[in-house]
Amino acid sequence: MDLKEIRKIVELMNEHELSYFHLEEEGINLKMKKGADIVQVAQAAMPTAATAAAPATTPPVAADTTEAATPGNEIPAPMVGTFYASPSPDSPAFVSVGDTISVGQTLCIIEAMKVMNEIKSEVAGTVTAIVATDGEAVQFGDGLFRVQ
Repeated sequence: MDLKEIRKIVELMNEHELSYFHLEEEGINLKMKKGADIVQVAQAAMPTAATAAAPATTPPVAADTTEAATPGNEIPAPMVGTFYASPSPDSPAFVSVGDTISVGQTLCIIEAMKVMNEIKSEVAGTVTAIVATDGEAVQFGDGLFRVQ
């Protein structure tokens, strides 16, 4: 992935008013957020030495989000939208206080521009609090859950 491709993605984000973009392909992991964390890029060309060198070029923030949760970690909203704790009004919540969650597990849905976006956990741990209110608006970076 080169700078021209990244610039094109930024232009598309601005054009469509997106605050978060994540692309994961073989050898590429690109996360872009408007706000405090603007761009995170990790690219591995080949396994072994090239893979070992990739974390050195990745900002420290990326390492923190991939490790297991520490006490009191807050899972932030990756985008602006409406928070939903369950897939439908009749269904039980994806997670409840006291549930053990794993990386990649669906935690909630954020509706943005009539699109339902499943929010998946980037940490493992136990849910200690659900900070967001079901059916209420959340902003980018607002706390959704606390995990221990």
